Formats: sequence, C-alpha cells, structure tokens
Amino acid sequence: MPNYKDRPPLSYYRTALPGVDYSELQGKLIVIEGPDAVGRSTQIRGLKPWLEELGHAVLDTGMARSALAGKGIKEAKQGNTLGPVTMTMYYLTDFADRLENEIIPALRAGVVVLTDRYIYSVMARALARGENRAWMERTAGFALVPHATFYLRAEVQHLVSRVVVGRGSFDYWESGLDNGFGRNMHDSFVRYQSRLIKVFDSLAEPYGFEVVDATRPPVEVFEALKDSVARIFDAPEHSQAEDSRKPAQRVQSIRSAKAAGRRG
Repeated sequence: MPNYKDRPPLSYYRTALPGVDYSELQGKLIVIEGPDAVGRSTQIRGLKPWLEELGHAVLDTGMARSALAGKGIKEAKQGNTLGPVTMTMYYLTDFADRLENEIIPALRAGVVVLTDRYIYSVMARALARGENRAWMERTAGFALVPHATFYLRAEVQHLVSRVVVGRGSFDYWESGLDNGFGRNMHDSFVRYQSRLIKVFDSLAEPYGFEVVDATRPPVEVFEALKDSVARIFDAPEHSQAEDSRKPAQRVQSIRSAKAAGRRG
C-alpha cells in the first residue's frame, strides 16, 4: 500500500490535474475529516472565525459546493438513483472544479483553506461501497497534500446518538440505503458508517491523519483542534504535529479507551 504521509504539503499525490498550475502556493490547507454526524461542521464554524481573529484570511469550502457539479449532485441525490461509480465520479468532478477554481487560487493568494471533508471522504464512501482502492488512489491523485488532516473519530454508537438527538431522523445516503446495508435506516446507518470508520482508520496511517477523539464534548474537541492548528503556523514547513506521525497508534488508543469504559 502506498504511503503518502511524508509528501511535502501542497505537492500533489500522484499526477497533476491537466492544465492546472500548482506553483507558487503560499497559503495553508487544513482538512477536517470523519464520518457523517461526527461534528465536522460544528468545528469548522468555530475554527474559521478563530483563525480570522488571528489575522488570517480564510476560505471555508466543502463537498458538493462547486459551481460546476454542486447543484447537479444535490439534484441527482433527490432521486435516490445514483450508482456508486456515478456518485464517485460526480464527487471527483466537484472536487476537481473546487481545486482549480477555489482552493488553488486561494492558496496562491496566501489564504488559509479550511475544508469540511476532502478527497478522503470521496475515497471512503467509494471503498465502503466496494470500489477498488488502487483505482481510487490513482483517480484521486491530483489532490494537493494538506498541511494537516484532522480525523474526527468516533464509534458508530456515538454517531447514532448524535443523529437521534440532533436531527431526529436518518438520511438516506448517510445510511447507505442505496446499497442496502440493512433492513431499515437505523441498521443500514450502523453498518454503512461502521464501514466508513473502518476505511478512515485504514487511511489514517498512509495519509498521515492526526486522529482526534470526537466523542468528547465539542468544546474539548475545539480546544484540541486549536492547539494543533496553531502548531501548523508555528512549525517549519516540513514538520508535523507529533500525533500525526503515529495515527494508527492514536486510533488504537481511542478504541482501547472506549473498550475500557464499557468494561467499567
């Protein structure tokens, strides 16, 4: 399995997107990743004004927001008829358009790009639905290497609680009902999100994620993220936070802590 965690920030993973100029990028690229309902958007809403208060210009972006494909994705999902490959290509198109027309221009201008999900979510959703990992890594290889990827990690039971309390209902696509993972929305959500978590865990080491325990109260997660984000601006360009060097151990420690809590 390829290992990308030592690639320098703002280089591309495999092959440049044709016709796109990747040179003279001065900003910072920060990714918040994780499964559905884990609290990514909440943390983005806190990090953006905090970074702006520190004097940074910030671009807040995320999946399905491109001018080219964003509207089409939302309309296609309303019919609940998207196949897994079509869905993947739609999201890759959305990402490519945002990369060329939003992310790279912002980075060239020295802006901090703060993105809710990145190419890893496209990969995780595809792999959870049975697509080939090698194909996904090649196809997504035009993505830029972030300065940091913070993987908000929680077990599926925590995600279920957040959906039930916060939203009151399960989403068709977040439950993986297009692939029939369960007999009802709850069962399908549990099985599909469990697969997503497993895929994210497998991506953590080769892509150098910094794993964050997202089962804690949101304010504690926010404080941990602020500490880690601050180090991006303090550290030399080639260095990374200590936790990001051993994401597999970090994932295991979170799992062990949860298991110990259940035994207690």
